[in-house]
Amino acid sequence: GKAFIAWVKQTFGWTLEVVKRPADQQGFQVLPKRWVVERTFSWFGRYRRLSKDYEYLPTTSEMMLYAAMVNLMVRRLA
Repeated sequence: GKAFIAWVKQTFGWTLEVVKRPADQQGFQVLPKRWVVERTFSWFGRYRRLSKDYEYLPTTSEMMLYAAMVNLMVRRLA
């Protein structure tokens, strides 16, 4: 809720915006910026170690995310 949004702002200096689907929406409609997050999660799902929660430590999971993003960015530079 609002307490979490305030905590994110205070802790990280980020502005967190919750994007919800309009109540009168019929069918598919593109929501602002949501596709960026969905696309990134999809890229992570292509890596076996990130497709499920295999890791015991959260720091290991974080490092796997960094490794996947480095791999994606290096492939784009080539």
